[in-house]
Amino acid sequence: MSIVPETYLIAGSTASEIAAGVEVAVSEGRLPPGATLPPVREVAAMAGVSPGTAAAAYRLLRERGIIETAGRRGTRVRARPASTFREEIRVEVPPGVRDLSQGNPDARLLPSLHDALAAAARAHEERPAMYGTGDDDELMALAAERLRADGVPPGPLAVTSGTPDAVERVLAGQLRPGDAIAVEDPGWTALLDLVAVLGLRPVPVRVDDDGPLPDELRRALRAGVRAVVVTARAQNPTGAAVTAERAAELRAVLGASPEVLLIEDDHGSGFVDVPLHPLAGATSRWVLLRSTAKAFGPDLRLALVTGDPVTLARLRGRQRLAAGWVSHLLQRTVAHLWRTGAVDPAAVAASYGRRRDGLVTALARRGIRAHGRTGLNVWIPVADESTALTRLLARGWACAPGARNRIATPPALRLTVSTLDVEDLEPLADALATALTPTTSGRYG
Repeated sequence: MSIVPETYLIAGSTASEIAAGVEVAVSEGRLPPGATLPPVREVAAMAGVSPGTAAAAYRLLRERGIIETAGRRGTRVRARPASTFREEIRVEVPPGVRDLSQGNPDARLLPSLHDALAAAARAHEERPAMYGTGDDDELMALAAERLRADGVPPGPLAVTSGTPDAVERVLAGQLRPGDAIAVEDPGWTALLDLVAVLGLRPVPVRVDDDGPLPDELRRALRAGVRAVVVTARAQNPTGAAVTAERAAELRAVLGASPEVLLIEDDHGSGFVDVPLHPLAGATSRWVLLRSTAKAFGPDLRLALVTGDPVTLARLRGRQRLAAGWVSHLLQRTVAHLWRTGAVDPAAVAASYGRRRDGLVTALARRGIRAHGRTGLNVWIPVADESTALTRLLARGWACAPGARNRIATPPALRLTVSTLDVEDLEPLADALATALTPTTSGRYG
């Protein structure tokens, strides 16, 4: 077990100063993950403060996701502190190696922005948005129409600067540090980082190709989670998509806990070819989010959010106190792209599908089980991530380590298909067959 290095002394005259000093030491590596911190009374003696001040400093650090209290094992730096983001777990890609680790959409499938930006500029000249201006009427009308067509219950609408912005505001408005939240495992890296930063306690829920497993969700609810996050389609990293049958099962499970906050991520809208089977409305507190980042490009990041009136009011209230609003130039640009059909979702989905399904099929012929029902990624369970990554690099390919996405599920690799062409699939499958230990598991754990 690690202990606090002798060269590091806890100091400060207030709880905030002590907490800040420990946080800096963690971010600089002077207090490594797993390092055991002294008991409260020892901290008080080291810093020359009262035990109450030392306890308050530890409370601040726990709320920030920096440390954790592990019963008789004492207080220690988290294995992955909130100041160490999962995105930093990556492979250094040497020159000449094909990089399949980034998770970006195919730039060739993104729409031209010239006309949309010009239209937004003209609208700005005619009626510039000022303080107090509401969200763009056309964008809100188009969003409401699309949501109704997909069976999402009617509710108020909000616009945020992407999915993470919306999720952070919703969670911060309804949960408190220490609360438990059910998250998919494996799941979205940014969400797992956000949960740590907010000081929440993640409860992993395993998934298969059809989405979260009902028994796993039921277990998490019995464990007392106050919120549940579900990806509707194009789940990152597995490509899972919630089917009609699975949605009915999950709605039944959620219906038994109506007080739980449901956050439904439908970032796949616009580039997937399977229908949405929403869970929205299964609980009294819910939100459903749709991002434009994958269909229109990450720099055109905007999310439409709907939900129950109380949750949406809290989100908008926190937004007004911070950023205030999302740029109306951006809103009008997205509205123009939607109105003019600048992206053909079916064609985009088919393009990703040819590459994703082609790779999964090529791997299956080589005895390797892979997952990628929808979206941009293929998830491949492996015996050992480090060995597989090293062997694959030696053959000219780089992918993302599954450790970025996992909590309790076994090792795996994530490959993004966006930069692949169909002729790349067989050579890549050959390289993977050489590098990987085949698995026959039908689930991710």
